[in-house]
Amino acid sequence: MTFDEIVGDARIMAILRGLPPAETLSLATRLWDAGVTVLEIPLARPHGLDALRHVAAAAAERGLIVGAGTVVTPDAARAAADAGARYTVAPGLDLTVLAASLHAGLPHLPGVGTASEVGLAVAAGCRWLKAFPAGALGPGWISALHGPFPDVRFVATGGLSVSDVPAFLDAGTAVVALGSALADPDQRAQLADVL
Repeated sequence: MTFDEIVGDARIMAILRGLPPAETLSLATRLWDAGVTVLEIPLARPHGLDALRHVAAAAAERGLIVGAGTVVTPDAARAAADAGARYTVAPGLDLTVLAASLHAGLPHLPGVGTASEVGLAVAAGCRWLKAFPAGALGPGWISALHGPFPDVRFVATGGLSVSDVPAFLDAGTAVVALGSALADPDQRAQLADVL
């Protein structure tokens, strides 16, 4: 499976961070019902691995998949695969984590914040990259990096709200990831406007 297949025509990725497994599954279900099908469960928080297991099992019943986020070690990549993740996401570019994810059969989305990191990721075979922290980088960063790297598909992540989505999409971002914004019921209600 590739990120092209994982993402399809989705424009929003949901990051379900730090909730107990039952609450994570409840939020995932509401998001799936609303049309958000690309989900990431970060492993770095308490309950992360258990939440991933619960949501991955429920996703499989719907014919959907879930990824593991904050995968920063090769061991975490292997644990994510064992828990049912179908892809991994990291805040930075670590070639050992990339290799471990690929070895486990999981596409990997490494985080980048500089042109040098984008270049290294592309040289390592990555076409989809996580622009992180996107809130600090801004939409102009995406536009600027598309000049030298026109084939890269960016997932803007970090510090974004639903109201930021249009500017990032207009700048050429393939997908905008929302995490903390999803804890706000008002922003969740606005998701329909950007889906």
